[in-house]
Amino acid sequence: MLPMTASAVQPDEVLDNPVLEQRARSISGNLRCLVCQNQSIDDSDAELARDLRLLVRERLVAGDTDTEVYDFVVARYGEFVLLNPVFGGHTVFLWVATPILLGSGLIVLAIWAVRRRKTVTGKPGLSSEEEKALERLRKS
Repeated sequence: MLPMTASAVQPDEVLDNPVLEQRARSISGNLRCLVCQNQSIDDSDAELARDLRLLVRERLVAGDTDTEVYDFVVARYGEFVLLNPVFGGHTVFLWVATPILLGSGLIVLAIWAVRRRKTVTGKPGLSSEEEKALERLRKS
């Protein structure tokens, strides 16, 4: 038995044409609810999400392609409405910064761990007099 996915789409929003409805669901699943911000408009119960779902369906019924629907919504609300940001010159930092920061953090952590291990296990910087004094203290 397949798990049911959560959906806020109301029965009065569903299109009669199953092909168009599937396209509408696909597009709605990739658009961010501007009220909730963590959900797609397909999953959100917000009034604005409902308006966007209806807008997507209106555009599809009018004959727009999926790309034209995305372009229309982005032109109206900005790229923030896309759940997956577009890879471009202005968003390259979003895509590149995370792996670079993670890698840098791991390198710093590894260097710190190696230095810490050397300090704990080794005898850094003890002179011969200090070594002799340490041996005397251990014997007594």
